[in-house]
Amino acid sequence: MNQDEITEILPHRPPFLFVDEVMEISDTKIVAKKHVRADEYFFAGHFPKEPIMPGVLVVEALAQTGGVMLLRKKKGMVPLFLGIDKARFKKIVRPGDTLFMEVEILQERGDVVRISGVARVDGEVVCQAVIMAGIKK
Repeated sequence: MNQDEITEILPHRPPFLFVDEVMEISDTKIVAKKHVRADEYFFAGHFPKEPIMPGVLVVEALAQTGGVMLLRKKKGMVPLFLGIDKARFKKIVRPGDTLFMEVEILQERGDVVRISGVARVDGEVVCQAVIMAGIKK
């Protein structure tokens, strides 16, 4: 799935779209990637001489990845954060890195879903979190 197909599913748009490509997808698991570019808007202030992708944006990328999986069969819906648990940041993400995101459903109850996400760069875990989201019209 390319970015055009992703924007048909997710309501997010650049500069706040953090999923470039979906490589694998099923009803319970998704693998996607984001190329972290030096011209990303957040690097202007975080930190100009030592650019680091903010950890909350890595978690946002995981949430958006989960959103693609959840919304591909529920068109016209919007995913909303309800909670973030067990978030851990293991390594720094820098311009030039490719962020690979793996997300799977842990629990689904009506319009509320718990997902587990792991983000990797070069095969090494950079972030992991459990995210709770609500799916609303």
